Amino acid sequence: ISNDPASNKHSLLNVMHRFMAAANNMDETIMVPSLLRDVPLEEQANNNYEEPRFPSNKQRDMYEHYLLLKSIKNDMEWGLLKREMSSGASFLEIAVKQEEASVKGDIPVEDNADLEHQFHYHLRGLFGVLSKLTLQADHLTNRYKREIGGGNFMR
Repeated sequence: ISNDPASNKHSLLNVMHRFMAAANNMDETIMVPSLLRDVPLEEQANNNYEEPRFPSNKQRDMYEHYLLLKSIKNDMEWGLLKREMSSGASFLEIAVKQEEASVKGDIPVEDNADLEHQFHYHLRGLFGVLSKLTLQADHLTNRYKREIGGGNFMR
């Protein structure tokens, strides 16, 4: 067992690294993202492998899903960027505001009572979300390669 936390497959750093690598691979592979417009997320044809299920009510096509994955990667890479007032605050911005409020003492003491439980709850959620996003980025990349190779974008 290595003492390097990044080499542990169950470390948060490793999960984050895998997502970033998958998102970077997706970004490098998809040279013309606009070709993803109007391509449904899930293929209707029978496949030899299990495709991940996408929340189709939020992203209608592969292009919108590509933009979502790229946006999440950028948020992780660059941190909190100022957003336009019309788009509202991101989840991370809300979390930072809550943290600032707790430092100032605006949050009641009972909310800070079980920080270890809260940390582990959110850590499990982060692991789950990053693992799913990694699978989706890999799937989107592979699907793009199949579609381009098969000429299915020329309809």
